[in-house]
Amino acid sequence: MTNHNVDALNDVTKTLIDSQKGYEKVCEMSDDSHALRNKFQTLAAERADLIQSFQTQVRTYGAEPATSGGVGGSLHRAWADFTSLFQDDEKAALEAVEDGEEYLAKQVASKLDSKDIDLPTRELLERAQASALHGERFADMTEKARF
Repeated sequence: MTNHNVDALNDVTKTLIDSQKGYEKVCEMSDDSHALRNKFQTLAAERADLIQSFQTQVRTYGAEPATSGGVGGSLHRAWADFTSLFQDDEKAALEAVEDGEEYLAKQVASKLDSKDIDLPTRELLERAQASALHGERFADMTEKARF
């Protein structure tokens, strides 16, 4: 069972790392007066906290935690960079955030479906899912309000 917990946590950790980098990228795309910059920075910090919690739990299982994101996240950030050349940066950023949060929420949901994970792993996954759903709602509501 421990290996299943480690695998679930490390898989999601990679996506959380991608998400944090994505929020940092969105901050880079915006200037200091950007209305959403503070929120993106807050979400990046929230992801950093989740990453640390996931990595700490993996260490308690005696395993090595994931420390880098996945290939998919790099591709998603490259796509966000590319689309920002053709659209308003804020709109592209919100669309990229919403897509990334939706992906994270689905990934976590699939891990939560497993009966083989223990309570500490389940609790961390539920935190990540709540964070992803919050980020997705934020991006969706902001995009609807602005565009």
